[in-house]
Amino acid sequence: MPDAAPILAVVFDMDGVLVDTEHLWDEVREELTTEWGGRYTPEAQEAMMGMSSLEWSRYLHETVGLRAAPETINAEVVRRMLARYELELPVVPGAVEAVRRLDEEGFRLAVASSSNRELIDAVIRRLELTAAFEATVSSEEVARGKPAPDVYLEAARRLDVPPGRCAAIEDSASGIRAAHAAGMRVVAYPNRHYPPPAEALALADRVLRSLAELDPAAPASSRADR
Repeated sequence: MPDAAPILAVVFDMDGVLVDTEHLWDEVREELTTEWGGRYTPEAQEAMMGMSSLEWSRYLHETVGLRAAPETINAEVVRRMLARYELELPVVPGAVEAVRRLDEEGFRLAVASSSNRELIDAVIRRLELTAAFEATVSSEEVARGKPAPDVYLEAARRLDVPPGRCAAIEDSASGIRAAHAAGMRVVAYPNRHYPPPAEALALADRVLRSLAELDPAAPASSRADR
């Protein structure tokens, strides 16, 4: 992507970037699998990262072996995730400050998340960032989940900003691949529980150690922290 095209918008992933919740998804789905008669494996966890709710609920039914219908599985996972959020919502250090800073600097902001709509709305409301984001997109609202680019392309469409003028902030391999496929500048903030492999990080334009380092306007070739 040519550095001459300035970044106008920043699109944040949610789980792993704004809130440290990827491991909660894993715990809830494993717990449900144990209770509902399936067989959970590390391969299942990896496979579901980035999937839309329609995709992972079908995966839990067809591959993991939960006997309930996918829509029932989906509703129960969301119910349990909301209950976890009510007890404690683990915010990624510096995430709220980064969003507010970029908003003040004039960047257009959006969220592109694999989470369900109810969970996105609950998190953004709890973080008191509703006014900062012009658009929020759940992958259940597009045809395909990450690593397909659909959710990022839809976020750019709702912002009315070309994907090439957007920077995406991602923590996971599937998310990095999705944002890269969408043609966005990719800023990786690697998930500490499930770090992306080297081949996924190689697609990122920058890799951060902290969200305090987040500067969407930095040259795309700045990769000192790899």
